[in-house]
Amino acid sequence: MAFNPLNWLLGFFSLDIGIDLGTANTLVSVRGKGIVIREPSWVAIDKRSREPKAIGAEAKEMVGRTPANIIAVRPLRDGVISDFEITEAMLEYFIGKAHQQSIVPVPRPRVIVGIPSGVTEVEKRAVYDAAMSAGAREVGLIEEPVAAALGAGLPVSEIRGSMIVDIGGGTTEVAALSMGGVVISRSLRVAGDEMDEDIVQYMRNKYNLLIGERMAEQSKITIGSAYHLPEETTLTLRGRNLVTGLPEAVEVSSVEIREAISGSVLTVIDTIKDALDECPPEIVADLMESGVTLAGGGSLLRGLDRRLSDELHVRVWVAEDPMTCVVRGASMILEDYEHLAQFLVGLERGSTHHD
Repeated sequence: MAFNPLNWLLGFFSLDIGIDLGTANTLVSVRGKGIVIREPSWVAIDKRSREPKAIGAEAKEMVGRTPANIIAVRPLRDGVISDFEITEAMLEYFIGKAHQQSIVPVPRPRVIVGIPSGVTEVEKRAVYDAAMSAGAREVGLIEEPVAAALGAGLPVSEIRGSMIVDIGGGTTEVAALSMGGVVISRSLRVAGDEMDEDIVQYMRNKYNLLIGERMAEQSKITIGSAYHLPEETTLTLRGRNLVTGLPEAVEVSSVEIREAISGSVLTVIDTIKDALDECPPEIVADLMESGVTLAGGGSLLRGLDRRLSDELHVRVWVAEDPMTCVVRGASMILEDYEHLAQFLVGLERGSTHHD
């Protein structure tokens, strides 16, 4: 049998997969089926054997509660792989889980993975290798802001310029796009995680209270904001008093949480301002008409769109279902590979897409 029909058949039967490999959450979509997995990027491993004990939501539940011989880790830091073996195990698990969607055995999939725009060749290669080792037949890499823009339905192939700000767990990506390419991009390692860390520090400095990352994240989601709220609210945070060493609960207001994360929010605003400053005037004119689009979990921070509109003097709006923009963009490439493969980024030594 000649090669081409076989390849065509493989492509026809394989469950091609789009992956948003995020610092905080990993989302997986299967061609023709939509998003099938949305789980935290956590892995619980045995300290001695380094064997994964739990992956995803189950592993996140264990954070801060594991016995001495097990640790819960996030194999990605700032959007890039910090532990190759664990990332590979995580990808293998997610790809395997996506494959369970099929009743019959299927060939190895073509996989499209979103990566931050500021990554090095080494970091790109690590993602490519991890996906190949995890069972992919072929791997394509797409920069997250480009995938997010596709997923948010921005006119990336048109001459008209558009801008996306993708605020994830580990990175904030800002990109201006036009004619199917990135005109200017900024990748910043300040995002949701940094805000959680700010809240932990704030509680420690102001109340001598040591709270966990999960408690900090919960307070950010529940009462956090970037702009004054019509009605300020409060929340009780529980942790350990650093002076007495005993458990303590403290009631904090949304004003305090806003103050705690204000530094990180400002850094994000300044980065978007820098990107706008470098945009050609024609694109700035386009943005004054079309506005700036927010994607990623961080864009759900209350009042962020209003605060940005005030600071940037352009309309800022949150994409529909911002958490899934990157993975939706990756799936769009799988649906129309011939026309959209141009958005994939190659590796220096041999390109990733060899169709």
